[in-house]
Amino acid sequence: MIEGGAVLPELHTLYQAAGPWAEALLRLVTGLVLVPHGLRVLGFFPDTGLPINSLKALADAVAAAGYRPGLFWAAVIVATELIGGPMLALGLFTRPACVPIVILLVLSVAAHWRDGWFWNTLGIEYPLLWTACALYFLSHGGGAISLDRLIGWEF
Repeated sequence: MIEGGAVLPELHTLYQAAGPWAEALLRLVTGLVLVPHGLRVLGFFPDTGLPINSLKALADAVAAAGYRPGLFWAAVIVATELIGGPMLALGLFTRPACVPIVILLVLSVAAHWRDGWFWNTLGIEYPLLWTACALYFLSHGGGAISLDRLIGWEF
């Protein structure tokens, strides 16, 4: 058995020190990747090639997918991205913030299932990866380098 599970046991201390920082970076990126999506629906980034470039367009799309009333669910999606995303990024109330994020992402995977695997054909590759990342933080919390830990609020 290799000490600490490392092929190079000499690096065990480095792995131990880098682990919380790598987890914090993953949490930061996972949360912040949601923000541009919410902003784009509000009219930011108009030339990014997405036909859904307004809250009304998103409302129409989600209503057409069967989620009614569309405007309500569009607002929930944008709030999840613009409020939940930064909360996840900061590790603030991480698990409660992850609940709607994971639900949104699971529904996104389901919605894109018909488009295949690859992200460039709107397949599930991209939302599935982010779903797995958000699910990690839902189950593990914000981690050692998070506002949850700083304020002593982890559950």
